[in-house]
Amino acid sequence: MTGRQHTPPGAGAARQAEHAPTPPVALTIAGSDSGGGAGIQADLATFAALGVHGASAVTAVTVQDTTGVHGVHALPVDVVLAQVDCVLADLAPTVVKVGMLGEACLTLAVARLAAAGRLPRLVVDPVLVSTSGHSLAADGVTQALRDHLLPHAVLVTPNTDEAAALLDVGPARSVDEQADQAQALRALGATTVVVTGGTVRTAAGADRVDVLAEAAGTHVFRSSEIATDNDHGTGCTFASAAAAFLARGESTRDAVLSARGFVRHALRTSAGWRLGAGRGPVAHTRTTFLDPPASPLTSPLTSPLTSQGAPR
Repeated sequence: MTGRQHTPPGAGAARQAEHAPTPPVALTIAGSDSGGGAGIQADLATFAALGVHGASAVTAVTVQDTTGVHGVHALPVDVVLAQVDCVLADLAPTVVKVGMLGEACLTLAVARLAAAGRLPRLVVDPVLVSTSGHSLAADGVTQALRDHLLPHAVLVTPNTDEAAALLDVGPARSVDEQADQAQALRALGATTVVVTGGTVRTAAGADRVDVLAEAAGTHVFRSSEIATDNDHGTGCTFASAAAAFLARGESTRDAVLSARGFVRHALRTSAGWRLGAGRGPVAHTRTTFLDPPASPLTSPLTSPLTSQGAPR
């Protein structure tokens, strides 16, 4: 007797998985966060949320939770470089994101890799101080970043405090000063610089301001402040989201805009969370963007933005 052929449960999904396209690969070189809100953990969660395979090279193990950083244990430079070499040789990432390096000797070693052309489409998040105020950089790191690593980056993403430290000036007190600092950092050699975290007071409260400096000029992006205590890891998440969108094929400016949208949605999603006794993490994966957009150039992630672009 001829009957209907039985299809085992899950077989359809398995066949679909067999034909899934190979994801782009991004490498993050950064420190770990035992609380899972920032660092390597935030980077890999963000990559996964955006359909990018994440590889990692751990630079330091931090003892960290929502209340702050309680210890930093740097890994030997040769151990970090061995991780990087292994990933570069086998997985061939198309984008490399650098976060916390911690030591000047490691910063210089990574800069030498960049100078040799081994770190494609380098995104540098110059992590110097944690959100809680704990120093994450030893003596000499700031100068090594400024003089040796930043010139090789396609994108640098400091917040206002980090930008000021890199330039050895006071924090920007206005949007114009924030824009000037973005251009000053770009003059060091980076292709594009985004200085994040500016604030403009409004009748309704405050707007958050990010300033992008590129060859075409300076662009100011403003959006309303999101009321939340869960903002730990926003800098890492923004930089890794930008790296992910670069890996997906977006231009640098589009990647920055998409990353802003991703972070804003992540902040909104986690606003009601109660994780830990301090400043909790953003929602790296519990967003409507778990399935990456079909076309990166028409990504819906830019839609939450309230932005203004003003060439200078």
